[in-house]
Amino acid sequence: MKEDVVLVSTHDLRRAGALRDAFERAGYGSDLVTPSEELLQKGAVLLVLTGGLADGGGLLARQARAALHVPVFAIAESGKLPPALRPGFDEVFDASASAADVAAVGRTVIERRRLQRITGIVGETDAIREALERVVQIAPVHSTVLVTGESGTGKELVARGIHALSPRRHKPFIAVNVAALSETLLESELFGHEKGAFTGAIDARRGLFELADGGTIFLDEIGEMPLATQTKLLRVLEQREFHRVGGEKTLRVDVRIIAATNQDLRQLVAIGEFRRDLYFRLNVLQIALPALRERRADIPLLVDAFVTEASERHDRAFPGISGEAMAILRDYAWPGNVRELRNLVESMVVLSPGRMIQPEDIPREVRAGRGGTLLPAPIPRAQAPSEGRDLRPELEFIFRTLVDLRVDMDELRREFEAYRRESSTVYVHGDPTPSGLEIPSAAVEVGGRPLRSSGEGWEDVRERAGEGGPEAAGTTSHEDGVVVYRPGMSMEDLEREAIRVALTSVAGNRRKAAELLGIGERTLYRKIGKYGLED
Repeated sequence: MKEDVVLVSTHDLRRAGALRDAFERAGYGSDLVTPSEELLQKGAVLLVLTGGLADGGGLLARQARAALHVPVFAIAESGKLPPALRPGFDEVFDASASAADVAAVGRTVIERRRLQRITGIVGETDAIREALERVVQIAPVHSTVLVTGESGTGKELVARGIHALSPRRHKPFIAVNVAALSETLLESELFGHEKGAFTGAIDARRGLFELADGGTIFLDEIGEMPLATQTKLLRVLEQREFHRVGGEKTLRVDVRIIAATNQDLRQLVAIGEFRRDLYFRLNVLQIALPALRERRADIPLLVDAFVTEASERHDRAFPGISGEAMAILRDYAWPGNVRELRNLVESMVVLSPGRMIQPEDIPREVRAGRGGTLLPAPIPRAQAPSEGRDLRPELEFIFRTLVDLRVDMDELRREFEAYRRESSTVYVHGDPTPSGLEIPSAAVEVGGRPLRSSGEGWEDVRERAGEGGPEAAGTTSHEDGVVVYRPGMSMEDLEREAIRVALTSVAGNRRKAAELLGIGERTLYRKIGKYGLED
């Protein structure tokens, strides 16, 4: 990475020196630049301004954005950077930020930009940034990766990006479309075969796993893999070894597997179409790619990139797209995602009428928004009826889900009854709420003490000996073990008070409080931190 240079302004020499050292420790080259200097550095990947922000960074920032096309960071005294100038910077740090923190964020931004250049993935929305940052995080390790997302979202581009940023980048990257191969051919392609293993096997052949040794193999549409082949793949994942079709010799390989699917593998597991153990071995690290309709702000950027690409490839000038036409493209649902948008832009470039594209030049189905009627949710593949199987996979899945739900509800009901007997219970009488709605009869009882609603809140209606009966029993005391509901309180407020009362009743013993509340100790510790009840 030494060919990548981070530029640091000398507005604040002390801070500039610390930043230069931090970026060099992170593996980047670093140059100090004066506020009036002309930026000519080759390989510049980032500009960090240590001052001079009153006019948006001045000459340095303008050159970085317009000429070098690199991100710009700003370090400003707290509150001294005008809000109007903040959108001009990729990141703005407070003066108290350490040089190491700035270098860490800079590395993430630099590597994300590098990934976008390598893969061609375009986008600046939070959804795509999150996915790309996850790629940067997991690329250096060797763990298996599962990439999920609808068809056309760029799963193979992400897989290639992971390989390009990994230590295996100088070894082979082999992509396999599982759905495009029959069961017999798929096994032979992946694992190879010996001479005479089947009709037509006139010679031994190495499989793709052998060819990808030391590198990465990308298994696209993994949900379409037959169960028999899944068993062999599981052995490769667990033991890093396999046999060729018709062979007896055990072959060992060092291959990173990246799998991708547009289906819900958990649903396939539930209906018996995908091995549960293989699913968990594949789903070590997961990257979920957003659909294009979930990042509509990226559509103009994607259109610009595709226009440039198509114009160069077909050697055609393209006058551009009007604002009204771009609005139609942004509002369309894009069931085919980025792939569909790319194809549409290419057709507009090739069939350009010689003027700026207007709404009437866009295909009718896009103008009408008909793409929104297509279901983006994947449906499990149907199989031919087999002996002893009367239910279709979809119906079988629904039936099993309903059975599991009934079992879960019965178990939940038993646990609730036990919890109600052992700890607090909530009763809500049929009094009208302030909004005039009738609340069904239920109740709250804490420490065996029932409460009733009043105009101001909930009152303890347990008769106390010598305390004047129910009318004198109303209280808001936590020491009495009472949780009081008042109009306007949320469920979180009630939960906070219930935890406070439980802790008070057991003198702060968190294990006993967790038992009293019927929750795990870890859950109780988390909620204590959430509600600030540590004391």
